[in-house]
Amino acid sequence: MHFVHLASLKDLQTRKLICVKTDTYRILLALAEGKVYAVDDMCTHEDASLSKGSLHGDCVKCPLHGSRFRLASGEALDEPAEEALNTYDVRIEGDAILVGIPE
Repeated sequence: MHFVHLASLKDLQTRKLICVKTDTYRILLALAEGKVYAVDDMCTHEDASLSKGSLHGDCVKCPLHGSRFRLASGEALDEPAEEALNTYDVRIEGDAILVGIPE
């Protein structure tokens, strides 16, 4: 795994949910309850970007059918989603948000 700079804290503090893309990943960065999380951006039920959803405590809610996912574990909490999101390690260095990308 290598860590890649994907956004700044300043960007995330304004919007709380942002989608960032690498060559092979779409990752949702979320600022929830003072902590930065990184999970897959696409809902596991249907292709909906979670960055267009909403935060509910330590969960993100899909804008399409309302499934919630726990940001720390990726666990799907509500139907129709049943499959968990992939989660990624996050490091903060100054204002930079670094995300661990599998090699």
